[in-house]
Amino acid sequence: MTEEDRRTPAAAVFDALGLDYERAFAGSTTHRASLHWLLERLAPGSRVLDVGSGTGRPTAQALAGAGHRVLGIDVSPVMVELAARQVPGAEFRLADIRDAPLAEGSFDAVCAYFPLLQMPRAEQAAVVAKLARVVRPGGLVALATVPLDVEDADGVFLGQPIRVTSFGAEAFTGLVTGAGLTVLAEESSRFAPDLPGATPEPQLFLHARRPDQPPEGR
Repeated sequence: MTEEDRRTPAAAVFDALGLDYERAFAGSTTHRASLHWLLERLAPGSRVLDVGSGTGRPTAQALAGAGHRVLGIDVSPVMVELAARQVPGAEFRLADIRDAPLAEGSFDAVCAYFPLLQMPRAEQAAVVAKLARVVRPGGLVALATVPLDVEDADGVFLGQPIRVTSFGAEAFTGLVTGAGLTVLAEESSRFAPDLPGATPEPQLFLHARRPDQPPEGR
């Protein structure tokens, strides 16, 4: 099996995009507002997991710059290399959240901004459940997705062919609450990447918390 065959589809896409991804989405005020929401609530020196950390900016950079201990994981070797260079104050690993060994309750907060869209629905549900476990009781989870009811649909993302699976807004929120998280706030917006001819896409940001005690029966 060649190295190309071993890479996940998402890894191939984001290896090709590199810094173009960062430039296209740098103007997302909703993303930055989500980070501000987290920063207002995190205790000094919190340990934060950034899933799908990309180039490290703006997420890991904002969190590490505020003095938090950040672990970013991404399936793209190119993205991991870029992030390590751009945000030396954080740690980055080449890993897939689906099988990354992460201890339960080992993070004060988790960020997952758009890393699920190239996974089947069952895997998305399993990942959200895993994130709910790796954050400590009382910890925070920030998630973002494109809230469309599509499954294994052909698409083009910044010029790269992709296959996309997602949930509508209500179903995605149900996925998060079904994992045992309490949704504290949500923000819907439309954002057009900074590219010629780009059209706005819907985006949904959810801010949630793992309860201090599990609900009865769990």
